[in-house]
Amino acid sequence: MRRWPQLGGLLLVSWCVMAVTHECGHLIGGWASGATLVQAELRPWRLPHSHFSPDPHPLVTLWAGPLLGVMGPGVVALLIRRVSTRFMASFCGLTNGLYLATAWFTGDRFLDTQRLLEAGASLVEITLFCLVTVLIAYPIFRKSCLAILRSDASLASLSGQPRAEPSPKTTISQTSD
Repeated sequence: MRRWPQLGGLLLVSWCVMAVTHECGHLIGGWASGATLVQAELRPWRLPHSHFSPDPHPLVTLWAGPLLGVMGPGVVALLIRRVSTRFMASFCGLTNGLYLATAWFTGDRFLDTQRLLEAGASLVEITLFCLVTVLIAYPIFRKSCLAILRSDASLASLSGQPRAEPSPKTTISQTSD
């Protein structure tokens, strides 16, 4: 019964990691491309955002958000090989890809997809990013969810302790004389 709250807690932490890494990507991209930061909101319980003016290279600033939002947690998951870090990294990949796809469908001019298109990104590039991130992240996310929900893997994998292997069954056979 402890597994569902554990999954819920991981989803909450993963949302925070995704929101902060994505927005920090925009901040790093803006800084690296010489943009001037006007406003930034990093609190994940609000809609994180950043605004630059002037932004001499908006494609760098805009693409840095989803790219670093996927790659940052992905690198951490490669270094810290735990179910929980794979869960978070795959969640970040999945949500960044789905965010850009959903933002395209809504057409909201304040979301990244519309801003990328206005800055000169092609719909093909955005679609490829969405497909690659979702197709790679979804199977890993699904497998991580199942591992967390399985009672034998849940606590051991998340705490970093090795899984207890089942003891071998010994059989005693009697022979009749």
